[in-house]
This record gives sequence, C-alpha cells and structure tokens, in this order.
Amino acid sequence: MGVPAPLIGLSTSSVYPEGCAAAFELAARLGYDGVEIMVWTDPLTREAGALRALAELHGIRILSIHAPTLLVTQRVWGNDPWVKIDRSIDLAAEVGADTVVLHPPFRWQREYAAGFIDGVALREHDTGMRLAVENMYPWRGPRSREVEAYLPHWDPVPQPYDHVTLDLSHTATAGSDAVGMVHDLGPRLAHLHLADGVGSPRDEHLVPGRGTQPCGEVLELLAESGFGGHVVVEVGTRRASAAQRELDLAESLAFARLHLAT
Repeated sequence: MGVPAPLIGLSTSSVYPEGCAAAFELAARLGYDGVEIMVWTDPLTREAGALRALAELHGIRILSIHAPTLLVTQRVWGNDPWVKIDRSIDLAAEVGADTVVLHPPFRWQREYAAGFIDGVALREHDTGMRLAVENMYPWRGPRSREVEAYLPHWDPVPQPYDHVTLDLSHTATAGSDAVGMVHDLGPRLAHLHLADGVGSPRDEHLVPGRGTQPCGEVLELLAESGFGGHVVVEVGTRRASAAQRELDLAESLAFARLHLAT
C-alpha cells in the first residue's frame, strides 16, 4: 500500500516583493499543491474572503498561515502578540488551513514569553488548530558574539511543544544538526520550511541544494516516516528577475518531489 506524499506548498514570502496574488498564480502554474500565507503588510494576506477567492480562482489550497511574529511585522494586527496569534488562528480556520506557524517570543517580550508554552498548548486544545513553533537561531553581534534573542529558547527540540516547524535555513544559521532534529522531534515535527543555507549569520533562504544543509536527506526521512504535515518552500527571490524567480521556484518544487519520491 502506498503512503501519500506530503503536500508541497509555496510560501507567499517566496515571491516578495511581488504580492500575495502573484504567489497563488505562480504556485498554481508551477504545480504546487498549495500555499502558505505569510501575514504581512500586504492587505490581501489578512483578508479571509480575498484569500478564499484566490484559492478558488487558481484551484489551489491554503495549507497554513504564518503568524506576523517577525521583527518586520511587529505592527501588523497591533502590538499584542496573543492578539496576533488568535487572529492568525481565526484566519486559518476561515480559509481551511490546518496549521499556524509562529516564532518563539523575543527576549524583550518577557510577559508574553512567561506564558508562551502554556498559551500555545491552551489554544491548540481549545481550537483544534495545529500551532507549530519554528526553530530560530542565535543572533551574532560584533566579533561573532552570540546573542540569545528568543525565549524560552531558539531551539524548540527541548521545549514541550506538541508541534514544531523545522526551517532548514534557520538550521544553517544556527549551526544545528537538521537530521538530528528530525530524529529528536519524531512525531512532533509537523511542518517543514524547505530552504537552504551555508551557515552565514544572515538568514539566507537559498534554493534547496544550493547550500550545505541536508535538505534531500531530511525530505527522504520524512517520506520514510509517513510524515503527515506539509512541506513549504520558503526561499528568498527578492533580487531575482521574474524569469529567474520562476526558475528558482520550479527547481525547489522539483527538488522536493524528487526526494519525497525517493
């Protein structure tokens, strides 16, 4: 009996500076199974009706919502981080997504951080929505001094989260063992951000296969384990031409399908 392969989605952040509508069109044309909505300053990323219309127009699913918990989205949906999470959960439910991706709190968000683990667990219990906390990385200051910018920690493996997102660009920046994290997380690994990196202090989000991360091995491990989450391509194409962006995203999709089939 064959095991269905994970669905492969395209993050709307992968087409930046193009907008959300362009991500739907490109994902459908290239053959992606769905999209992940990065809630952003683009108003379309926050409007359930518009997102449902785009999904219907292009015949493509919305797999997940990425909550606006990045530094650059600190003012999207106000300043209260729990409001951001709750509105992301509501948006996911309205568009038929089953996963909300979120980052751990910044160190200066002490009150939010103190209740983060319990708050995530409570919301999963009450809503039935999968909240997958993403691995991050230490920030590097002058003279390569590391700064711990996240609470309770940038590494979700030792934390009691029920669901985790593994980002393979972040493992490069952190110097983490991505394969070891897959094994350690086991069934708690619920979502994958497929990208690559070479270990630069800058979060690179390269096309998979162009860096040093074991992207293919990770995908093959997921396929062998019957992974039931989503694989979402989250690569940076900001400096690419429209033609090069399309080639990069087609290559990323082909890489994912090849290794999941292997």
